[in-house]
Amino acid sequence: MKTHVIVKTHELALKGKNRPWFMRRLSENLRRATEGSGVSRVWQGQLMIGLTLEDEGCWPEVKARVRDCFGVAKFFLAYEFPQDLELIREALRQRLPGMSFRSFRMVTNRADKRFPLTSPEVNAELGRFVEELTGARVDLSNPDLSIYLDIQTRGILLYFDETPAHGGLPVGSSGRVAVMLSGGIDSPVAAWHMMKRGCPASYVHFHSYPLVDRSSIEKATELTQLLGRHQSRAELYMAPLSEIQKRVIVETPPSYRVLLYRRFMLRITEVLAQQAGAKAIVTGESCGQVSSQTLDNIAVVDKVADMPVLRPLIGMNKEEIVGMARGIGTFPISIQPDQDCCSLFVPKHPETRARLSVVERLEEGLPVADMVAESLAGVVREQIESPYKAAV
Repeated sequence: MKTHVIVKTHELALKGKNRPWFMRRLSENLRRATEGSGVSRVWQGQLMIGLTLEDEGCWPEVKARVRDCFGVAKFFLAYEFPQDLELIREALRQRLPGMSFRSFRMVTNRADKRFPLTSPEVNAELGRFVEELTGARVDLSNPDLSIYLDIQTRGILLYFDETPAHGGLPVGSSGRVAVMLSGGIDSPVAAWHMMKRGCPASYVHFHSYPLVDRSSIEKATELTQLLGRHQSRAELYMAPLSEIQKRVIVETPPSYRVLLYRRFMLRITEVLAQQAGAKAIVTGESCGQVSSQTLDNIAVVDKVADMPVLRPLIGMNKEEIVGMARGIGTFPISIQPDQDCCSLFVPKHPETRARLSVVERLEEGLPVADMVAESLAGVVREQIESPYKAAV
């Protein structure tokens, strides 16, 4: 008897003629994610992907890795038998007495149409057997236990408990994005959402070292490593902002400083995004959450970028974002104290309805191109591997 993990998708089934391409991408991502975990083979079936385990003891580690692979809607630990229902009865006779349930349903998928019984006939025959064996009743709408059979040309797969996953699209099936990663709560959640839509992420973190300590740099590295569970590797660009801040503080009024910082950061990120092959920039901004995130100010900041700026959290409130951060595991890192570059020298009364003409006039007194070039010259690029790679 072989043991497998059976992966089911949701969105990929709707891709029509492009479905095989998406399934191949997901198969490759699963192969990379489970490397060194005890998976001996990754293969494709009808609307599913299978991972053959070296032994059942690998299941807990493989389970954690498969769950983090975007594109997977749900998955199961499955057992393979020859096409013989008597062997299935014997397996049920051994396993069901150890399970606690008062109702059940049989769900059969007959992929091999040469099998002599139809799916309803298999359900009826094995359903009567389970009723007699356990005394449980059939409940097709809300059962305590679902018993699944996939009748394949190679044999019959038997499985029980469903493990839900994130769904979405496999990373790499959409274009690359450059995420402005602050180290706070919001931007890691924004990155997670874009990876779930199939976008590989590169990260740009702005810091004010040596005006402040390295705590924000360390947080950005840790967040990139954690988010690496969803893609095999990621680039992290650490860009200095302190010299730009010094110049802005000396030569511009306090109320416009944050907006000027943001415009410089966006200019620098766009250059780095182009170097990384990204098609868009991603931020963790939410409409009206802070002064720089009013619609007026967002419009003024975006004027410096030719590349699309995506804000997946734009309609979410802080409570919703915090809930997401807790769910994906970034929250404990994000709330660690740090000296963030954007909180340095923040004015007491920042402008909330900036006018583009005023901002552009202020920038005319600054050597913008030289300031951007100086920051780019100080960028440090790191390649961050998936934490699963470290475990191999």
